[in-house]
Amino acid sequence: MADDYALSAQETADFHRNGYFGPFTVYEVDDMKRRWRRERLRLMDRSDAIYQDEAALSGNTNISNYDRHMDNEFLADHICHPRIVDRVASVLGPDVQCWRSEFFPKYPGDEGTDWHQADTFANASGKPQIVWPGEAKDFGGTITVWTAFTEANEETGCLQFIPGTHQTMFYDETKRMHYDAASINSLEKEGVRRGFFGYDYRELQIDPDWKPDESSAVSMVMRPGQAIMFWSTLMHASLPHLGNTEEMRLGFAGRYVPTSVNVYPDTDIIEEYGGAVSLARWGSVLVSGTNENPHNRMATETTRGHGFPRRDRSGAGASPA
Repeated sequence: MADDYALSAQETADFHRNGYFGPFTVYEVDDMKRRWRRERLRLMDRSDAIYQDEAALSGNTNISNYDRHMDNEFLADHICHPRIVDRVASVLGPDVQCWRSEFFPKYPGDEGTDWHQADTFANASGKPQIVWPGEAKDFGGTITVWTAFTEANEETGCLQFIPGTHQTMFYDETKRMHYDAASINSLEKEGVRRGFFGYDYRELQIDPDWKPDESSAVSMVMRPGQAIMFWSTLMHASLPHLGNTEEMRLGFAGRYVPTSVNVYPDTDIIEEYGGAVSLARWGSVLVSGTNENPHNRMATETTRGHGFPRRDRSGAGASPA
């Protein structure tokens, strides 16, 4: 019988109370280091990446870090890994799609990421990127699984959470933030260098005088190969990279929602971080169960022709969804 990595009843209760679970191990440290040495070279080749627009190819926008699971076999397997999917499905239910993946590099000397929440992911464009059905449509979010590909600690800029804050939105994403490349690595908040990739999340605050309670913050120290899952509506941030090591901190985030959630509704182009890319070659990946939602465009294979392995309950990779 295949291993089942679903959350226990107590772990599920803790997740709903705190807004996160982990860290947990997806790969052993040496295995992750070996994999990343290999894959970092392969990822330099963008010839099969789904976002071929000039802005993405220039590397001047974070969008260039999106959805490399669509052309890289290791990342395609990673977002479907049973150590991840079983845990996510135990919260979201059996029918789950991965609608986006992102790399989050932090180089020596880089600022930390500012405290923020994401519900519909309309913060940059002003247009919702995910819409939950029915009563949940006004407050849903996504489950993010953030995997450390390198050391993530308080010196290299690990994630920080404020537990329990996922039940209340402190930001209004319909306000839309304004991109300013000059603000990158130049902002200081509460004595810590924190920005948001050229945006200032304070523009979205519902209460302009409100400040996050950083006294309740916890640091998510992770070794290479460890991951943590959390609601995107949880207040989260990261510390600056202090530059005491030359190694960058690298996280890879897969974002998951039930297949009932509409992804990129009535949207053809992503506009973020000073760039824009076409969704013509994009598609969600079914990582568990079935998709009965006709509004979502599902990818069945990578552009290199590797089928996305949808795990059946025997633990084997099933035919492409």
